[in-house]
Amino acid sequence: MRVVPSRRRLAVEFAGLFVVAPVVLAVFLPPSAMFPALFAVTGAGLLLLHRTPGFRWRELLRGADRIGWGRVVALALATAAVGYGVVQATAPASFLALPRRNPQLLLMIAAFYPVLSALPQEIVFRPLFFRRYGALLPQGRVAQILMNAAVFALAHLMYWNWIVAAMTFAGGLAFAWSYRVRGNFPEAVVTHSIAGVILFALGLGVFFYSGNVERPF
Repeated sequence: MRVVPSRRRLAVEFAGLFVVAPVVLAVFLPPSAMFPALFAVTGAGLLLLHRTPGFRWRELLRGADRIGWGRVVALALATAAVGYGVVQATAPASFLALPRRNPQLLLMIAAFYPVLSALPQEIVFRPLFFRRYGALLPQGRVAQILMNAAVFALAHLMYWNWIVAAMTFAGGLAFAWSYRVRGNFPEAVVTHSIAGVILFALGLGVFFYSGNVERPF
């Protein structure tokens, strides 16, 4: 039996998952601990979602037959255009580094990123965020989407890079729109997956590599 949690408990959970955990990870833990800590937080998020009253895992499949492919393509093209400009302005030596120097790694990223990264991130930051903590969110879909994108960007604070913050905030807006407005979780996952692979292919993966993290203190 799933017990409805109190508002205070929800607030504590929300703060711990979406604020305290990313700050602690970014400020106190070494870069080598980033991914084990992220997996632990993700696991906690999946457990909390499973225990959310009224939630059923099968509902994540809703919308798979009505993905807005035109929207997905438009966002992919926008990601490619913006990503090209960013990599040329900030890291031109990394442009198309993976396709040119290590295409096998790029293929591995394309195969595993959607399942090992995009999908768990989307589960935690979309269904968990909106379903379990909906009572804590501000009124209005626009305010909720903005808050969701801000939290998604904060989760990437560990990279200490304004480019990562800007890209994840923009991505968070697009992914949250698919889930919150269109009610389409599969579309959010597909869009996230394609955008991520495009950024890695362009060479922006250099900003998402823990070995390159430089804390400002």
